Amino acid sequence: MEKIKVLVVGCGNMGASHARAYNKLDGFEIVGIVDARKEAVDAFNESVGGNYKHFFDYAAALAETKPDAVAICTYPATHEPLAIQAMEAGCHVFVEKPIASTVEGAERVIEASKKYGKKVLVGYILRHHPSWQKFIELSHKLGKPLVMRMNLNQQSHGKTWEWHKNLLTSLTPVVDCGCHYVDVMCQMTGAKPVRVSGISARVSDEIPENERNYGQLQVVFDDGSVGWYEAGWGPMISTNAFFVKDVFGPKGCVSICAKSGGEANSDDINSHTKTNELRFHSSEVAPSGEFAKPDEWFNTQDEPDHDGLCTREQEFFRKAIVEDIDMSQHLQDALNSLKIVLAADESAKTGKVIDF
Repeated sequence: MEKIKVLVVGCGNMGASHARAYNKLDGFEIVGIVDARKEAVDAFNESVGGNYKHFFDYAAALAETKPDAVAICTYPATHEPLAIQAMEAGCHVFVEKPIASTVEGAERVIEASKKYGKKVLVGYILRHHPSWQKFIELSHKLGKPLVMRMNLNQQSHGKTWEWHKNLLTSLTPVVDCGCHYVDVMCQMTGAKPVRVSGISARVSDEIPENERNYGQLQVVFDDGSVGWYEAGWGPMISTNAFFVKDVFGPKGCVSICAKSGGEANSDDINSHTKTNELRFHSSEVAPSGEFAKPDEWFNTQDEPDHDGLCTREQEFFRKAIVEDIDMSQHLQDALNSLKIVLAADESAKTGKVIDF
């Protein structure tokens, strides 16, 4: 397979990023872009000097272009039906996270991948990030149990706040962003979750009464490890410690050190993966009572930006197709992280702890 013909569905923030990756990679050929807004596709074409055909209708695009693969970069509630339709048409699927908006929907996507023998890659971009890979690797040196603390609060405004308000019709910030970081927690512990609790709040008069633009989850694993994650969207969100990513265990701790002093823009998608440095601290104490070892710093200044990560992700997508990589564990991991964040949502609504 010299070039994989790919149909891109959705040309917003993530769709455009993935389309730029396909546009630059020799192993892919974009055969069309589906979006309700022709102006979004026109803007993308202008930005890359391309002339990719725009489609309003997904089924018509599938029938006309006959792609080998479909990249689904739409709102989460549409992920399940679009992914299954693509596989029914004989296509491999890249789908942005989460894999679906319900556990049952995710299970149906996984079953379809087995039935039709197609690869499905879920957009867990941090799995392709060298600094986050190192972060997880270092966490395995800390002993058990682990205490994992993570958040991503976005002081969004303008177009990004409008985008967030649209996202809120499908899911909460804890589900949308949290599945990334819960996936990281699962990789750090290698353990099974046993219970989850959650809280949430509606901190805006611009969203419906039943929607929540702030939330937090707490998860307990069967090895005794615990973790929390919080996320909020909107112009009212505080930027104080908006980016916390660290973990500690009996043998020490490791932290992602992002830009300090409020320099980073919480609304900037590049700041969501940026690490700058990793700080590894050993808890070993010398006979004098002082720490036996100085902290180690791992410089990550040469790490890829967001578009660079999307390119790495799509390179792996091609590899999975061409080399027939077994994606079953990847899909099970995507299902497990979705179960945890959806359980946190249920807990926030009911006020009850959810046991697995």
